[in-house]
Amino acid sequence: MRIISLAFASTLAFTAAAADTADSSSPTSSQSPVTPGKSPGVTDSASACPAGAKAEKPPPLPLHEIEGNGGIFSTFSAYLVNPPRNGEPVGRPSIGFGYINLGYGRDLVALTVTETPWERLELGFGYDQLNLGDLPTDIVSPPINGPRIDNQLAMYNANVRLQFLKEGEFDQKWMPAITAGIHYKYNDGISEINSQLGGTLDAIGLSNNEGLDFTLYASKMLTFLPRPVLLNAGGRATKSAEIGLLGFTDKYSFLFEGSVVVLATDRFMVAAEYKQQPREFTPIPGLLGEPDDWWTIDAGYVVNPHMTVAVGYGHFGTVANHEANGVWGVTTKWEF
Repeated sequence: MRIISLAFASTLAFTAAAADTADSSSPTSSQSPVTPGKSPGVTDSASACPAGAKAEKPPPLPLHEIEGNGGIFSTFSAYLVNPPRNGEPVGRPSIGFGYINLGYGRDLVALTVTETPWERLELGFGYDQLNLGDLPTDIVSPPINGPRIDNQLAMYNANVRLQFLKEGEFDQKWMPAITAGIHYKYNDGISEINSQLGGTLDAIGLSNNEGLDFTLYASKMLTFLPRPVLLNAGGRATKSAEIGLLGFTDKYSFLFEGSVVVLATDRFMVAAEYKQQPREFTPIPGLLGEPDDWWTIDAGYVVNPHMTVAVGYGHFGTVANHEANGVWGVTTKWEF
């Protein structure tokens, strides 16, 4: 954990230096704040600033989701994070932090970084640490009387997303933004726990510690309502169990996920998410229960042109040995 903290601190220092350099040498974006009729992540060329004028920074949307992509809490958006502003050769980095309290001593911590070097390409990284709470104690206690296992799992996510259609492209107002992604996931710890359990995870179908997800998302801002409403809908091909936090199977599942976001004001938004979960392993009562689909209700606030914060209430079904329903979480993101 000390190594991760040092790495994250180094990232902060690097991104801050990059932002200072960019501020002194590059003009900012011509994107407008979120108002009815204008979408975050879509540049309005008609509002470009005169030569030499400094354009207003657009709002820091979308948020960072816990795997290190542009989105909400656990689902994506087809909009990319912090793309190049008008006249800049590359985009600027963004960093985020997330925390979800899952109950029974379990929690999930997420550290996220994204960089959008070109308008259509987003690179993301997410470090997720899952504390297993009372699971190690329950395993060694009656009636299981099993071996002692580690109490933490760490997952690394490396993400590449390409936006091959922008919203309203080709002068078609109905056109949604469409973004495809490839996501490499590596679970550091699940193989050791499998060994400590004598191969139990292999026996129930969780035989891998890494996997590759494929995603496809569409996003469309509806502006004919009293306030803008953003619809995000996507599909995911995955071998993961609980997004990979509990390991990976040998079989792909094809799942739906999406969200609805209401921009109640120019700074305050509310959202609802739904995310299907695969069920390709055999549950073991008291160790790994039957997974359930995730849903959350979230509220976000744009603090300033660089920072967003969000809180959420979630239903995650059974995570390891207990249900994780009625849980809460918080995320924040800073754009340079």
